[in-house]
Amino acid sequence: MTKKGWRIMPAIITTAILGFSGILIETSMNVTFPLLMKEFGVNPAVIQWVTTGNLLAVAVTVPLSAFMIKNLSERQIFTLANVLFLSGVLIDSFAPNLAILLVGRVLQGVGTGLVLPLLFHIILTQIPMERRGLMMGVAAMVTLLAPAVGPTYGGVISGMLGWKMIFMLLAPILIISTFIGLASIPKRQVRINDKLNFPAFVSLGIGLATLLLAIEKMSIFYLLVAIVSFVIFYYLNKQLEFLNLNVFKDKDFSILLYGVLAFQMIPLALSFLLPNLLQLVLHQTSTKAGLFMFPGAIAVVFLSPFAGYLLDKIGAFKPIMIGISLSLIGLIGTAIFIPAKFVVVLLAFDILTKIGMGIGASNMVTTALTKLKPAQSADGNSILNTLQQFAGAFATAVASQIFTIGQVAIPKNGAIIGSQFAVLFVIIVVILAIVGLTYLRKRKAI
Repeated sequence: MTKKGWRIMPAIITTAILGFSGILIETSMNVTFPLLMKEFGVNPAVIQWVTTGNLLAVAVTVPLSAFMIKNLSERQIFTLANVLFLSGVLIDSFAPNLAILLVGRVLQGVGTGLVLPLLFHIILTQIPMERRGLMMGVAAMVTLLAPAVGPTYGGVISGMLGWKMIFMLLAPILIISTFIGLASIPKRQVRINDKLNFPAFVSLGIGLATLLLAIEKMSIFYLLVAIVSFVIFYYLNKQLEFLNLNVFKDKDFSILLYGVLAFQMIPLALSFLLPNLLQLVLHQTSTKAGLFMFPGAIAVVFLSPFAGYLLDKIGAFKPIMIGISLSLIGLIGTAIFIPAKFVVVLLAFDILTKIGMGIGASNMVTTALTKLKPAQSADGNSILNTLQQFAGAFATAVASQIFTIGQVAIPKNGAIIGSQFAVLFVIIVVILAIVGLTYLRKRKAI
């Protein structure tokens, strides 16, 4: 299929391959943390930056991509995203220490943050309306399937071939994909018409990064730097808009957005805690730890289309409330049975948690965005995507800090107690989301 020089299907496939790869290794490294901690001689609170740094880079880049799509051609963005991502992959394929590994992870995050909005932009602008729904569904499946198979991919590859092969195996696929994409996306002259509020972009990035540092280092100083950075961002953003913060004036959207972030924090916290618990306490291999995460993640993928059907048939509230309640039950069961060390029981509760996510998470996103006026939908989507990525980084940082405190404070059973308290943190987050949903229901807002 071609359109004005486009070879549309190869263009979409190659863009999707890069997006898939970015999300795949976003989640695949969590399983390798016990190996990396031993190799680099660091604790969980430090090693979590391998994932947190990547998620932070994605979070900061997503709002920047809106400016780039308006002022650069699709080919230019595709090229930049691939160059950055491939550079990160090649760096991490030979990383001799943690600092170099983190540099590669940040480059991968920036590439991912550029390509995911580009994928949906190409579909929305180049695919005819009658086929657009199908292609958007395929793109959504990419973003769901990659985190589902990520921990398993990371666990199996690191267990058999070593953690660096997680990156090496992607490199040839991405190189071939890049050349096919460049042959499929036409050159287009674009003039930069908008002015980028670069100081606002920098202050937002500093604020998000120092907030995570405040958690890792338990530092009031970094917390104060984060607060000051966010205040500076707010005033700079008022002068020249980088993000449309007016969407937060809609109370219904804000409450539902919190629910979206709660759903996002569940899998990221668990994908840190459970593989580490399985390997450090239950002495499972990285391969088995990766396979442990697979059934629940696949449940999310296959239930999401069914969840959309439920939304159309019975409305938003019941699927969302059923989903988040199942996730809450699964989390409570996980917290209770962690000390029992029964892998099968923990697996059952993880699957139940993910079933709840599959039923509720996508419907929460859809319902949140429908609360906005049509003119605000693009801004709301950008903010939602940015905060989703940051919520994942935040959940990983908090879970790792609680896990580490438990290990240090109680050497004998600290990992177990730390895991329990980390899951308790997620439980509290989810309960607050349920309170918000109940409030909206009483107001008949959903």
